[in-house]
Amino acid sequence: MEYKQIKITTMKIFKKITNGILLIVIAILHTRLAISQEGGGKQFLNAAKKCFFKISGGIDELPITQGKTDLEMLTFFWFFYFGLLLIPIGLLIHSVEKNKGVLPYSFTVSYLIFVLIGSYMIPNSGMTILMLPHAIYMLTINCIRSRKAKIKCK
Repeated sequence: MEYKQIKITTMKIFKKITNGILLIVIAILHTRLAISQEGGGKQFLNAAKKCFFKISGGIDELPITQGKTDLEMLTFFWFFYFGLLLIPIGLLIHSVEKNKGVLPYSFTVSYLIFVLIGSYMIPNSGMTILMLPHAIYMLTINCIRSRKAKIKCK
């Protein structure tokens, strides 16, 4: 294959990759880390032993009920669940981009703010390394697409 054809093929592939697909990839990486031995593997195995049913006492673990919160399992749950939650959000973003071409400006800005807060709170994390560049890219590319579609990018 000559260089020009490789360049054209590469551009076709990049045009098919939406911000939604990028977010799904981030979600899969996040969830993979949550269940890995280096992440929450021990907690994942404990939850699996219970068939993922009632892995926490919920309200019964709150101090007001004289309970003791299992912070390790609670942290694992939210880390794992956040990764899973990003998948349907990624699918929604993908669908909007494919159908309308442009995401709402308010969404891209609020996503960037959400990521900035997470990056500030835990600077040495995937939020900073993966999601911050993605949020900046999403806002930038969305404004470029808005201008091409002659939609006002506030």
